[in-house]
Parts: sequence; structure tokens; C-alpha cells
Amino acid sequence: MGRKVFVVGVGMTKFEKPGRREWDYPDMAKEAGTKALQDAGVSYDAIEQAFVGYCYGESTCGERAIYELGLTGIPIYTVNNNCATGSTALLMAKQLVEGGVADCTMALGFEKMERGSLGVKYTDRPNPVEKHYRVMMELCGYAKAPPAPQMFGNAGREHMERYGTTAEQFAKIGWKNHKHSVNNPYSQFQDEYSLEDILNAPVVYEPLTKLQCCPTSDGAGAAIVCSEDFVKKHKLQAKAVEIIGMAMATDLPSSFDEKSCIKVVGVDLTRKAAQRVYEQTGLGPEDVDVVELHDCFSCNELLTYEALGLCPEGKGGQFVDEGAQTYGGRVVVNPSGGLISKGHPLGATGLAQCSELNWQLRGEAEKRQVEGAKVALQHNIGLGGAAVVTMYRRPETAS
Repeated sequence: MGRKVFVVGVGMTKFEKPGRREWDYPDMAKEAGTKALQDAGVSYDAIEQAFVGYCYGESTCGERAIYELGLTGIPIYTVNNNCATGSTALLMAKQLVEGGVADCTMALGFEKMERGSLGVKYTDRPNPVEKHYRVMMELCGYAKAPPAPQMFGNAGREHMERYGTTAEQFAKIGWKNHKHSVNNPYSQFQDEYSLEDILNAPVVYEPLTKLQCCPTSDGAGAAIVCSEDFVKKHKLQAKAVEIIGMAMATDLPSSFDEKSCIKVVGVDLTRKAAQRVYEQTGLGPEDVDVVELHDCFSCNELLTYEALGLCPEGKGGQFVDEGAQTYGGRVVVNPSGGLISKGHPLGATGLAQCSELNWQLRGEAEKRQVEGAKVALQHNIGLGGAAVVTMYRRPETAS
């Protein structure tokens, strides 16, 4: 066992539609990083090493971005792990502290994106998700629809065929997340919709309508990660949220060998990472009060309920119908509005999730606050593929 690790400061920008705001990625990074430092009450000079995540940009965009906070000559590492980039940067920052290499590190993630669905940037080399596409195409063919919603939509269709899940149950997830986002000033969208609005929105790829799909976004998030000695030295006990478990899993043989669209989009990665976290902490899904999970599409949120053990396999639709995943239910999932409504600037998403859960555990989430939240769970996944699961505990129960 390594040293205890704490998050003592978080910060993020409001997520914006690409091109809507006059800013660029260094501005985004400066805003999020400055907020995190101010939240922790420390200067950039306290940061010994930094991990900066993004998916779209030139080779040293990470350095260019974080230089806005200072020029101290520290090691700066660039991280790119598709949609799991932000939480991968956080994991690396945590491991450095846990292993005694540093007492204070920073994880920062940002993205400047183009409008519209994600496309292929490099056509002169193998696509990193070609194995995933190959399985999907073998099972379902290829339609004239954006690749990502097609992948996750086919996983949703498979769940419908196996377990009787309905299009309305998926739509209820979009309805919930848009409703949650009304109270989040950082969210790209803050509009509430009726269930009929969600169902009747333009179809992207059945069963997914536009209001069940995450948008492309610009934005940044950051976290200050430190040791217990650093917490005590700077008297940060009142706000230090402990990372009590964290694990990453990458693709397993089942992703490709079992010929299942559900497996292709990473359910087994999530399940393996979650199981490792539960083993590390001695806690289970029944102990969790609030969750931020990777709802890139409503289908994936439902699949993730089951993979995290929030409900039994095949019972995700019932979990939704019971309202078990919102305020007044068993656990509140995506109080921020999730990726569907908050937005999804790839490199920033994992750190925005971290920010939301730290605010929740510190009792600072205002109208979004989950009453009495003591334990929080974070899930961030990227096809290609990696899933990162993190468990946090509120300050007053951390020692």
C-alpha cells in the first residue's frame, strides 16, 4: 500500500459549444488551473509535476497550455487516452503522490474541438478503433450515421433484444440528465425537456435521438493532488477529499472474441476497473451516494449502471423506471447533467467529473447538492480503449 492521496483543489471552465466563445486552449487551461490553485489555496510553485491531457492538438500543446500558470521548469507530461484522457491524467498524478515521488501534483485537461460529429484525422494509418469497428460491422453492418452513436446505439439495441429494454427507458436517461443540468452553471446546456421532447428529437441512430447524445465542446478542468503530509502542512483537512480507490482497465479478449456490441463498447473494462476499486476500498456500489459516469450516449449510461454493479445485469431499464438514479432514489447519477448535457471536451471530461464529485463531497454543489453525500464514484471511458474508475470519500471521514 502506498501513501494516502487527496484532492485539495478543483476547477473547471463552463463548457461551451465550439466557436461560441472567443478563447483558445491556453485560455481554457489558465482559467481551470487558476481556479484549482485558488480552491486549494496554493501557488503554482507548489506543483512538483503536472499531467496535461488533450486529444486534438500539436505535440506540445500541454506545455503551452500549462505555461499560462507559470514557468517553473517542472516535468510536464502529455496524456492522450481518447475520452478517458482527463481521468488518466488524474490517475498518473495520483500514482506519483501515492508512490512518494512527489507531494503535490496537478492534473489538467482541455479540448478545443470542431463542430459536428467526431471524424477521422489521419487516413494514412490504421484507425485505433478498427478492431472495434470490425466486430460491430460483422454483427450489424455499417449505416450512414456517425461512428460513435452507431457503436453505442448498436450496444443499446443488443440490450433491448436481450433484456427487453425500451427506447423510452433510454430516453428517460436523457430527460434526467438535461433536468439535472438546469442547476449546473458549468453546463453547456441548461434547458429542461419533457420526455416527449427527448423521444421526438431528431434521430441520430436508433434508439438514440439528438437529446440523448453528448455534444462536442470546448473547455478545461483541473485538480490539485497531494499527500497527507502536504494536507497537514497547509492545513487543508477541511476540504481534502481522499481518493480511496482508483483503477484503470484496458480491452480484454471479450471485447472482440465474444462478438457482442455491448462488449465492444467497454462494459468488461468498466466492470474490471470497478471490481478492483471495490477490492481496494472494501466498499461496494451499495455504499456509493453520488456517481459521475460516462454517459456519452444514454445507452452507455444504462450499460454502465450494470457494469458498476449499481443494479444487476439486464435490470438497467427497471433501475431507470424506478427513478433509482436521481434525487430521491438509491443513488444520484450525473448530478452535473453528465456528458449529454454538460458537454464533452474530451481531455477535460474526467477532470470535470472529479470537480463535480469534490464539490458534492464538500457540500458545495449548491442546488445540485446530494444530501449527506459521503462516498462518490467516478467512471470515465474511452474507446480504443480504457476505463478509469475512482472512489472518493468526503473530508470529514478522511483521516
